[in-house]
Amino acid sequence: MTRLDRYIFRQLSVALLAVTIGLAALVWLTQSLRFIELVLDRGLSFMVFIELTGLLLPSFFAVILPITTFVVTLFVYVRLAADRELVVMRAAGLSQWRLARPALALAGLAALLCYGLNLWLVPSSQAAFRAWQYEIRNQLAAILVQEGVFSSVGDDLTVYARYRDPDGTLRGILIHDARERGAPVTILAEAGRITPGPNGPRVTLENGERQQVERVPPPAGAPPGTPATTRLSVLSFSENSVDLARTSRGATAEADRYRNAQERTIDELLHPDPADHVPDRDLRRFRAEAHQRLASPLNAIGFGLVALATALTGQFRRHGGGLRLFTGIMVVVGLLAIGLMTGNLAARQNVMIPLIWVNALVPGLVSAWVIGGMPGLPHLRRPRRPAAGPA
Repeated sequence: MTRLDRYIFRQLSVALLAVTIGLAALVWLTQSLRFIELVLDRGLSFMVFIELTGLLLPSFFAVILPITTFVVTLFVYVRLAADRELVVMRAAGLSQWRLARPALALAGLAALLCYGLNLWLVPSSQAAFRAWQYEIRNQLAAILVQEGVFSSVGDDLTVYARYRDPDGTLRGILIHDARERGAPVTILAEAGRITPGPNGPRVTLENGERQQVERVPPPAGAPPGTPATTRLSVLSFSENSVDLARTSRGATAEADRYRNAQERTIDELLHPDPADHVPDRDLRRFRAEAHQRLASPLNAIGFGLVALATALTGQFRRHGGGLRLFTGIMVVVGLLAIGLMTGNLAARQNVMIPLIWVNALVPGLVSAWVIGGMPGLPHLRRPRRPAAGPA
């Protein structure tokens, strides 16, 4: 790498690092606001919130890197053109591809980094994030039960305590348990304590009653069409215990949690375990996700070539060239929109998967053709003006 290459590459790499970190921090801040409730409503520490949302950063970087590669390449080369540095470099004998070499090296490094994120770091971080989120929402009932708050443990278990004594005893407890389909249970108790159990946290209740709505089928010999009736069963108790761990629908442990496409490796996406009983709709989504992970890092190279085609083939002055700059930005915005559309289409119909690769490869190939002077395209020459004859 020559001194000029190092000069341009240093500007590109420093700008890419700064812009990528800044944009990732902004996206992380906006996305992490969705999890503020874990701190405010469920009593988690701020460090747990930081560690939990920090697991989302690898996926942010994988999406942001191709975009920031385009932005940084376009900005640096347009500035070099506006400062006449590119004019001096061309006068020194550097061709278009020699000028583009530092940006191509940076785009290649960004693509390799995206492959490392997509193939290894993003699936592992997403799996850790989902497992931790599942545990917080469905298993850590001991920290979810807050005084004066209706705390939801999953979608079908609600716990309320009027207040909590300094020794941890809960007073004025209400539990609504709808984990058994068709037979919801409501429990009222004067006091209770949360204790560990073999399947997770349990609450031991004192002096209360258990109310359950049961569906009673029609008696034998009843005329056809007789509807079933419901019956309220009330049972008073001096001591009772309720398992607060999420056990409905067979989800007794984190191992039974269904993993989505973002948590699976490429091999698991293309060859899922038959024991998982993945439905056909998810199989199509898994295949599209696998090809999306393999193709999306190439956008870093493609977007970098689009930026080079915009900056190296136009004349940029300090107060000019805005139309070409705007065109290059709109091309990338359109490519991002097309990428989202093709990803959704491929997830529904796998025959559309080749469109993912077309969207990743064609912009770079077209941009390389433009940088090379558009060979094969007839160039129009301006007609010469006839020389003026003697007066």
